[in-house]
Amino acid sequence: MKNLLLTLVIFSFFSCKNSTTEKVSSEVQDSKLIEVFKASENNFPNISVHRGGKGLVNYPENSLEVLKYVSDSIVAIYEIDVAQTKDGQLVLLHDNSIDRTTTGSGKVDSFTYDELKQFNLVDDYGNETNFKIPLFSEVLNWCTNNNVILTVDIKKSVSQKVVIDAIREANAKDICVIITYDIEQAIGAYKLAPDFLLSVSARNDEEFNRLLEAEIPTKNMLAFTGTRLSDASLYKKLHDYNIVCMLGTLGNLDKSAEAKGGELYLKWEKNGADIMATDRPFAAYSAIN
Repeated sequence: MKNLLLTLVIFSFFSCKNSTTEKVSSEVQDSKLIEVFKASENNFPNISVHRGGKGLVNYPENSLEVLKYVSDSIVAIYEIDVAQTKDGQLVLLHDNSIDRTTTGSGKVDSFTYDELKQFNLVDDYGNETNFKIPLFSEVLNWCTNNNVILTVDIKKSVSQKVVIDAIREANAKDICVIITYDIEQAIGAYKLAPDFLLSVSARNDEEFNRLLEAEIPTKNMLAFTGTRLSDASLYKKLHDYNIVCMLGTLGNLDKSAEAKGGELYLKWEKNGADIMATDRPFAAYSAIN
């Protein structure tokens, strides 16, 4: 039922019409996510799961297993972190080192992927699992086959081009959003992937105005408005451009909702946040849906 729902959410109307949006190249088709993630459509998942799932017993962050576990219960999109090994393999890992999340120790780029496979992933409570650091390619393959949307956080040591090329090679642009943190990253990602949906930092009017001045089409933008609640006027301005707004509740806002009740998620939604990026995906999903 869940997979059927997400399939309908993402793909239902694509077989009925071709996009008339102007393309940078007539031979390049926009990611289907560019049509799905419009504020006026309101038919996209409203929960973004931080690091694929955090704080879950026996399910480590940034593992393929945690994606499968969470997606079996809720409809959401999943933020993942992409790092690179010594031999150039793209893997899912948040930190520069493997110390916190595996049974090993050292920097990820000092190991080949085969060397990393000797270590097991551990959950946030230190419990060792039988799970391994996954290849980005195998995660892309599973997500494509199961209509699971990813927001891809490219670590600083990794080239945007390498990651975008890997997504293209996997024919996975229709399930991937590229995360950028500043105007320079946003411009670079757009030049490399004008057909992708980009998560851009728009925490205030100044940041959004800089994005507009950079002439990145607003159709390519999913606005991350930060981890603090913005004034409703910012959400309205973004919505006027038909841009979906993502609020990072991970951190203090999640803690407030845990202490005061899930109705806070509804309050933030009414203020203008379309998607909650959270470390409490089950609670947030239950409150909103």
